[in-house]
Amino acid sequence: MARIVVLGAGISGHTAAAFIKKKLGKKHEVIVISPNKNYQWIPSNIWVGVGKMKPEQIYFPLKKVYKRWKIDFRQAVAREIHPEGDKEDSTPFVTIEYTGEDHTGKTDKISYDFLVNATGPKLKFEATEGLGPGKHTVSVCSYKHAAEAWEQLNSAMDRMAKGENLKFLIGTGHPMATCQGAAFEYVLNVAYEINKRGLRDRADITWISNEYELGDFGMGGAFIKRGGYITPTKVFAESIFAEYGIKWIKQAGVYKVEQGKAFYETLDGEYKTADFDFAMLIPAFSGPGMRAYDKTGAEITEKLFAPNGFMKVDADYSGKPFEEWSTSDWPSTYQNPDYKNIFAPGIAFAPPHSISKPMKSKNGTPIFPAPPRTGMPSGVMGKVVALNIINEVKKGKHEYKHKASMAKMGAACVVSAGFSFTRGNAATMTVFPVVPDWEKYPEWGRDINYTVGEAGLAGHWIKLFLHYMFLHKAKGYPFWWLLPE
Repeated sequence: MARIVVLGAGISGHTAAAFIKKKLGKKHEVIVISPNKNYQWIPSNIWVGVGKMKPEQIYFPLKKVYKRWKIDFRQAVAREIHPEGDKEDSTPFVTIEYTGEDHTGKTDKISYDFLVNATGPKLKFEATEGLGPGKHTVSVCSYKHAAEAWEQLNSAMDRMAKGENLKFLIGTGHPMATCQGAAFEYVLNVAYEINKRGLRDRADITWISNEYELGDFGMGGAFIKRGGYITPTKVFAESIFAEYGIKWIKQAGVYKVEQGKAFYETLDGEYKTADFDFAMLIPAFSGPGMRAYDKTGAEITEKLFAPNGFMKVDADYSGKPFEEWSTSDWPSTYQNPDYKNIFAPGIAFAPPHSISKPMKSKNGTPIFPAPPRTGMPSGVMGKVVALNIINEVKKGKHEYKHKASMAKMGAACVVSAGFSFTRGNAATMTVFPVVPDWEKYPEWGRDINYTVGEAGLAGHWIKLFLHYMFLHKAKGYPFWWLLPE
């Protein structure tokens, strides 16, 4: 009997666990370890953050689903990985600390034959002084954060309705933050709600980002086919912002936030401030901080993890200059090179390099987006890891036929820009591949036939349909395995 331990129950980890258990059945054991007792459909946090959905509409308890699937669920956080076991026993294991109400603080040791590290990121608010919930800005990175954001946003709109003029600042809150897409979607929804209430003249809405140009989104921007024409995402983003009355600040690295004021550095080396009454700024991401030890007890964290805390996989980490990187640098199986029974799909893996060109200010501060790895790509990676583990357990061979490089993978993104069945809006964009391949597609970097973008009401309907479809899949309802990642 094989024991597969999955760390994390987000899109990637939940997908991996579901497929592994379905294919291997009761003869093999699957254990999922996650500090959160709920699964959340993160893309819909945006709607919670503008009051269009309640938190319970985008999450559900994991225990009930895993009980039905015969998966052992532990509400806990992983602290250490011992890939060689210890002096007494060479069986690899992880140490965990329970976070559930019944066992909080209790620790345990869980052995494994295969380990899937799908923890996702730590929201590193502390990397920017004064950033985050409980301080001076709100967040939409979790359903709890999004609910708090809605409370403050609703209060701000009530103040405007009573005659106040307010300033809104939305974007990235760290010089190397990622997830520009989520902030982009949130600022459009905020603008839509303000406009719908007839308060546009009393709202000063500003987008602030570490992108060199709007529409970079951490993937170096893109050229998209739109209405029969080829348009850069820069123009696509700027036109949408202009339509919604949103101003923008780009090439900005926020390094400190005080009450009503954000401090940022520009690529030109200038230090500036932006005032606000309401601010939602995405934090930096890092790995969750797990440590690793060999069989003697010596620490080998640097062997398994990159400096940012994300796990090393089958990628090229040689540190070659940005201009020399190749699509072959990107991982395809998400297998750790030193310990072949450890995998890290989704945000848990360390990218070999940025997709957007690295930039430094005149003061030497890096100001550019980190690569995105959320949503659709995370689900695909989780499934690929699952299929390779299933194949190895069944055949006993180290064959990794299933691959999912971001340099050969497409992705679709539906950015809502207002929630309404009749007047809603969404910008729908697909890119192929996610990591541009300038050798294969020398003119545009991507296949222009599959890299397209449009905006309209139909996109909103698609976004809403996907919300219910993916929750259906995640809950394991009938024929869930037939639905795409």
